[in-house]
Amino acid sequence: MANEINIHEAKTHFSKLLLRVMAGEEIIIAKAGVPVARLVPIDSKKKMRRPGSAEGQFSISADFDDPLPDSVLKQFEGT
Repeated sequence: MANEINIHEAKTHFSKLLLRVMAGEEIIIAKAGVPVARLVPIDSKKKMRRPGSAEGQFSISADFDDPLPDSVLKQFEGT
């Protein structure tokens, strides 16, 4: 459950709030009793990239870098 605090308290105790957030707590900051912001911990777990993980899921045509046909080029040029 998130704790709700007002803006003045958040400004006064910001460092302490960050310690609480780093411990996994969620803090809601309110203005005149209306929630306006939420302090939450950042997910620091980065997903490792695995080279070749898409192998076999797509193919590239042997002529992928050949010049485009004139009919296609004309469409790009608007003629």
